[in-house]
Amino acid sequence: MLTTAGILGISAIIIFFGVGRWLVVEDPLEKARAIVVLSGRMPLRALEAAKLYHAGYAAEIWLTRPSEPTASLQAVHIAYLGEDFYNAGILMHEQVPSSAIRVLEPDIDNTADEMRVISEQLGRESASTVILITSKVHTRRVRTLWRKISAGRGRAFVRGAAADGFEAKHWWRMSKDALDVVREVLGLLNAWAGLPLRPSM
Repeated sequence: MLTTAGILGISAIIIFFGVGRWLVVEDPLEKARAIVVLSGRMPLRALEAAKLYHAGYAAEIWLTRPSEPTASLQAVHIAYLGEDFYNAGILMHEQVPSSAIRVLEPDIDNTADEMRVISEQLGRESASTVILITSKVHTRRVRTLWRKISAGRGRAFVRGAAADGFEAKHWWRMSKDALDVVREVLGLLNAWAGLPLRPSM
């Protein structure tokens, strides 16, 4: 007969090996008002957005504008054009016309900020849907934050970039993947607790 400690140990092992796959979620795609490139991991997210744009899923691509590292670099008089500038350049390189690219305001500091800015834009336009492009490991937290923050202002289809190399089945083998998993689990705990801590990107 298994002891309580044995059951807990087996459960911990199952959770450990399965958490990478659990973090990755993907919604069936539908046509939307816009495809949104969430900040981070250039150029993968922008490239995925361009692919979906050319497949006809939306007529516009929205970019968010992170406040960092622009603000910190400006403080020491170093010019940095901003992640939105480079993402726009990637999109135009992929034959997305500049007229189809929009940078949302205001600047954002983290994923929760992004969800607020995007949902508020949907509310202003009386639009109903967006496709959110992020990294695979980040998808569950993005979906969780959207549901918590969007206040019913439309639906979001969450999509992980197809070219993202995250190894969901063997996440512990690479330090980058392991750090991503730890960050996402902590971020989800924070979201479930009502965001008492400021979430990271």
